[in-house]
Amino acid sequence: MKVLVVDDEKLARERLVRMVSTLDAYEVVAEAKSGDEAIRKTIEFEPDIVLLDIRMPGIDGLEAGNQLSELPSPPAVVFCTAFGEHAIEAFDVNAAGYLLKPVRRDALVDTLSKIGRVNKVQVRSIGGDEVESPRTRTHISAKTRRGIELIPLAEVRFFQADHKYVTVRHESGEVLIDDTLRDLEDEFGDKLVRIHRNALVVMAQIEGLERDSAGHYRVRMRGVDDRLDVSRRHVSGLRRLVQTL
Repeated sequence: MKVLVVDDEKLARERLVRMVSTLDAYEVVAEAKSGDEAIRKTIEFEPDIVLLDIRMPGIDGLEAGNQLSELPSPPAVVFCTAFGEHAIEAFDVNAAGYLLKPVRRDALVDTLSKIGRVNKVQVRSIGGDEVESPRTRTHISAKTRRGIELIPLAEVRFFQADHKYVTVRHESGEVLIDDTLRDLEDEFGDKLVRIHRNALVVMAQIEGLERDSAGHYRVRMRGVDDRLDVSRRHVSGLRRLVQTL
């Protein structure tokens, strides 16, 4: 995958270039030291991933990231900054990842690998014939005790509402988010299916549909021991969907 490294500090930029250069399957195709230059280099070199600093003179990283997301084939943008308070703003401009400086190699590897997995899921879901809308998030944002967590949609199993919060169940655990099920359904409607008034599941993660002795249906998800209840009104639609998976 082609990578563009953007940072106004030469030493920080060179350090990122060295780290990326040690990773298989990734190639630094260009460097930039400002937001304006980042946009020009993206158009010229068409990188798959842009590692983008936030605080830079002129157009800062947040504005550059916003403009990059408007391109016909936008790259995945990973913000690299020493200022953690920008995480929410970064996510609002469709960030694929967020790394705090000094960037650790293991954190960089983890973020880049997640981007790769998300891209593969997107290609399968659209048959490789279209480019997903740049306004559709690839990650879910959650505030936790550790700060801002970005969970790739490819790792999510289901969303379940309980009172005013929604729980995201993913392959590494679960977190609470502020999004409503309606908001999630509107944004990710082509990837999610409603099985109950309080639950949305990721279609690509459905393993099967089960019926107990009392006639109640439950859906089985990959990597999840619990079975999720399916309401009567959603059974027929879900059965048709399962047959096509």
